[in-house]
Amino acid sequence: MMQNVHLAPETDEDDLYSGYNDYNPTYDTEELENDTAFQQAVRTSHGRRPPSKTSLASSMGRPMTGAIQDGITRPMTAVRAAGFTKAALRGSAFDPLGQSRGPAPPLEAKNEDSPEEKIRQLEKKVNELVEESCIANSCGDLKLALEKAKDAGRKERVLVRQREQVTTPENINLDLTYSVLFNLASQYSANEMYAEALNTYQVIVKNKMFINAGRLKVNMGNIYLKQRNYSKAIKFYRMALDQIPSVHKEMRIKIMQNIGVTFIKTDRDKMKKAFQKLIAVPLEIDEDDKYISPSDDPHTNLVIEAIKNDHLRQMERERKAMAEKYIMTAAKLIAPVIETSFAVGYDWCVEVVKASQYVELANDLEINKAITYLRQKDFNQAVETLKMFEKKDSRVKSAAATNLSFLYYLENEFAQASSYADLAVNSDRYNPSALTNKGNTVFASGDYEKAAEFYKEALRNDSSCTEALYNIGLTYKRLNRLDEALDCFLKLHAILRNSAQVLYQIANVYELMEDPNQAIEWLMQLISIVPTDSRALSKLGELYDSEGDKSQAFQYYYESYRYFPSNIEVIEWLGAYYIDTQFCEKAIQYFERASLIQPTQVKWQLMVASCFRRSGNYQKALDTYKEIHRKFPENVECLRFLVRLCTDIGLKEVQEYATKLKRLEKMKEIREQRIKSGRDSSGGSRSRREGSAGSDSGQNCSASSKGERLSAKLRALPGTNEPYESSSNKEIDASYVDPLGPQIERPKTAAKKRIDEDDFADEELDDLLPE
Repeated sequence: MMQNVHLAPETDEDDLYSGYNDYNPTYDTEELENDTAFQQAVRTSHGRRPPSKTSLASSMGRPMTGAIQDGITRPMTAVRAAGFTKAALRGSAFDPLGQSRGPAPPLEAKNEDSPEEKIRQLEKKVNELVEESCIANSCGDLKLALEKAKDAGRKERVLVRQREQVTTPENINLDLTYSVLFNLASQYSANEMYAEALNTYQVIVKNKMFINAGRLKVNMGNIYLKQRNYSKAIKFYRMALDQIPSVHKEMRIKIMQNIGVTFIKTDRDKMKKAFQKLIAVPLEIDEDDKYISPSDDPHTNLVIEAIKNDHLRQMERERKAMAEKYIMTAAKLIAPVIETSFAVGYDWCVEVVKASQYVELANDLEINKAITYLRQKDFNQAVETLKMFEKKDSRVKSAAATNLSFLYYLENEFAQASSYADLAVNSDRYNPSALTNKGNTVFASGDYEKAAEFYKEALRNDSSCTEALYNIGLTYKRLNRLDEALDCFLKLHAILRNSAQVLYQIANVYELMEDPNQAIEWLMQLISIVPTDSRALSKLGELYDSEGDKSQAFQYYYESYRYFPSNIEVIEWLGAYYIDTQFCEKAIQYFERASLIQPTQVKWQLMVASCFRRSGNYQKALDTYKEIHRKFPENVECLRFLVRLCTDIGLKEVQEYATKLKRLEKMKEIREQRIKSGRDSSGGSRSRREGSAGSDSGQNCSASSKGERLSAKLRALPGTNEPYESSSNKEIDASYVDPLGPQIERPKTAAKKRIDEDDFADEELDDLLPE
C-alpha cells in the first residue's frame, strides 16, 4: 500500500504548483471547430468513455492530484468538489440532488384496525366528551353536562384497560384521567349530588400520581359547607392550606377567608344561645301597677303622683328602654343568619320573645319583619305581614296601619292609603307619622288647606317630624303663599344642612318670587353637594340665560348635557346657541342627537339640513332634504327647500318636487276648508239643540264641565311633586328610614332657546322660496 505513496522532494529546484495560471488551449471555444478529438466525441460515443490518465493529463494544463509528472509526484489533497464521487470517473451523470432516483415511495397506508389507532381515536372521543360537558354546564344544562361527564368517565376507563394491554402502565395519560375525574366531580357538585362529588374528589386526592391534587380539598370543603358540616369544612380547608406553598398568596388568602366564613357559620347555635341568655337577664324593675292608685284616698294619690316621675322612676324607664333596644338590635342582627331565610329567623326570635318578659317586643319584631320585606321590594309579603295587626291593640294597630297607608300611597292607590291612614289616626291620634300620611292622601286629592292642617297637627305632636315640615312647605308653595313656604324650608335647612331636596326647594321658591340672584346662589350650594345633577345644572343655565349671561348659561347647559345627554330641552338650547354664534357645524351634532331621541319629529332633521346649508355644504344639505322627504313625504317645508335648492343648483328634479309641492298645498287647503265648514255646521246645530234643550241640558253641561275640571286638576298633579311619605311609628321603629327618600319637586323647565317648527320654516323660507 505504501508503494503508491511518493514523498515530495525537499529540494526547491522545481515549483510543484507552477503552471496553474497558464492558459489552457482546451478552453479556447473559438478553436473547437478545428479540434478533431472534440468533434469526434460529439458525433460518436467516444465522449461517454472514461478518459485515460494520459489523455486527461494531456487535455488539462493542470496535473491530476497524486499524478506523476516529469518524475515528480504531485501531493494529494483532502478536499473534493461537491457531488464528485468515484462513480463520476466511471461515466455517471453529475446529480448532486439525487433527482435521477425518481419520486419518493408512497407513504405507508394508515391501518385503522391497529391497537394504537384505536387508542388514539378513543382518547380523542374522551376529550370531546369532556369539552361538551363543560359547554353544557356553561349553558345551564346541568343534567346534560353530568351525562356527558359520566360517558367520558366510562370511555376513559376502557381507554386505560386498552393501554395496559398494549403498553406499559407508565405510558397511561394521567392528565386525561385527572381532567375526566375532576370534571365529573364538578358536575356532581353542580347537580347537588354531594356524596358522589365527594367520592370522586376522594379518588383524585388519594392518588399520589396526581401532582397538586391536594388543592381540590378546597372544593371538598365547599361541599361540606353547603351541607352545613362546618367542622369537616374547616378540616378540609386547613388541609388544603397546608398543601399550598406560601408563594401562592392570593389562593391562601381566599382559603383563610373561607375558614373565617365557616367559623361564622358555626356560630349560629352560639348566637341563638346568646340571644336566649340576653332575654333571660332580669331587669329588677317593679311592675307599673304600683303607680296606679287602688283607691280614692287623697293621701295615697299624692304619694303615687310624687313617685310617678321621680329619679328612680326615670332610671327604671331608661333601663327598660336600653334593654328593649339591645333586644331589638340583637334580633335584627341574628334573624337573617340563624336560619335559611330572614323570615324564618324572625319567626324564631318572635317565638323566643313571646315566651319571655318582653312579650310586647314581639309585635315590634313583626313590624320590623314587614319593613325588611319592604326594603327588599317585596310589597305583597309586607302587606300580608302588616295586615295581621289590624285586630291588635291600638298602638300596634296604628303602626301597622301607618305602614300600610305608606305602601298603598307608593302604589298610587290613594283610596286604600286614605282608608288605612284614617285607621292609623283613629287608633293613635298622637302618631305624627299617621297624621303625615293622612295629610299626603289629602294633598293628592288637591285639598291643600286641609292637608296643611294635618301636617301642622303632626308637628304639634312631634316638633322633630321633618317630613311634616317639608310637606307644609310644598303645600304653601301650591297655595302660592311663597313667604310661608320659604320660612318652612329655611327652618328645615337649619335641621338638615346637606339635604339636596331642601336646597332645591329654597332655590325654586326664590325663582317663583322672581329673585334669580338668590335662586342662583342656592343652586350653587346644591351642585356643591350633588355636582352631577343634570337638572340643577340645566336650571342654573336657564337662570343665567334669563339674566342675559350667555357664556355662563352655555357652561352650565353643557355640563348638564355632559352628565345627561338625552335632555331634549338642553340639546335644543345648545344647538340654537351654536347657530346664534355662527358655528353651524357644531350645532349639527346636537340636532342629530335630538333626531335620534325623537325620530318622528321632523324639525330636528330639518335643522340638520339647515345647518349644512348655512355652512356651505349644499350637496350634503340636498341629500339630507331628500332623506327627510323619503321619511316624511307630506312635509311641505321640506319640499319647499328641495324646490329652491334644486333651482339654485340647476337640477332636473326641480319640476318633480314643484309638482308634489303644489299637490300637497292644494290638499292642505281643501282639508282646512272642510274642517272650517264642519265647525260652522256643528256650531249651528249645537246652538239649535241648546235652544230646544231647556234647563236640563244646562245642568248636564255644568256637571260635565265640573268633572272635566276635576280630572284636569288630578292630571296636572306631577308625580315628582309629592310630599314626604311616613311609613311607620317612630316609637316602634325609630331606626327605619324611608327607602325611597324624599322626592324632589322637579321644576317645569322651559328652554329660552326653544325652536318651533313653524318659526324655523318662516326663517328659512324668507331666502329659499322662489320669487
